[in-house]
Amino acid sequence: MSLELILIAFGGGVLGALIGALPAFIFTGFVGLIGIGVVCAGGPPTILNDITFGAFLGPHIAFAGGVAAAAFAANKKKLLDSGMNTTVPLNKFQDISVLIVGGLFGILGQLLNYLYATVWTLPTDTVAMTVVTSGIIARLVFGKTGLLGVRNPVKAEMAATSETKRSILPTSKTIAYDIIMALGLGLVVSYIAIITEIAPIGFCVSAASLIFVQMGFSVPTTHHVTSIAGLAGFMSGSIYIGALFAVLAAIIFEIVALNFNTNADSHIDPPAASIFICAFIIMGIF
Repeated sequence: MSLELILIAFGGGVLGALIGALPAFIFTGFVGLIGIGVVCAGGPPTILNDITFGAFLGPHIAFAGGVAAAAFAANKKKLLDSGMNTTVPLNKFQDISVLIVGGLFGILGQLLNYLYATVWTLPTDTVAMTVVTSGIIARLVFGKTGLLGVRNPVKAEMAATSETKRSILPTSKTIAYDIIMALGLGLVVSYIAIITEIAPIGFCVSAASLIFVQMGFSVPTTHHVTSIAGLAGFMSGSIYIGALFAVLAAIIFEIVALNFNTNADSHIDPPAASIFICAFIIMGIF
């Protein structure tokens, strides 16, 4: 790994802090769509490989840097309402230390992904795995709620020393909704991945669609579903297998969100956790 890549990763992490983790990830989606367009037109995959998922806009760098900067801004500097808030551009606080934290976690993301992908050659989506690892480190370093968050306090009429039980599994209604959503998206995205031979199309569309979340609309997070559907469809050649893994990705997402981001003071990314777990299974099979 070159010094230039490390410095670029610092810049990517600073960008994530400046504009916010979610806006940085939205940029990843739009630039990824441009890169896919170039590939479809017969051009090189440079934009897709080296910028969208590389040392500048890669989620393990820009998004992860923004997540860590938000955790630091909220829990250490008391500038942000919550470290879970990934939508706020931290430029508003004009705090140098917040930008430095973003940049340092950008470098951390670059180093971790190099370790996972090049040194250990792990058979999974190492970018997603790095996003999760970075989020865990940020919470342990800057947060106070612990890896699994804290339990809900009981109501006033109950004993102050008691704790409510927190569900570790999604409700049947949530699972049913996720199954229908994932089946629909999984079939479409896996089909597109098969006929174009470009697995990340669905991921980039889903990432770009989060611009509506930034605007305040109730648009779902789907990039874990579309990423895994595209990968499974591309590697298996079957839309049915793509849809099956899309459903699995949706359920894993809900479990991770419940167990890691309930009553927590920083963001550990459930979609990234779902992606790297499912990718590990897919690559192990196909």
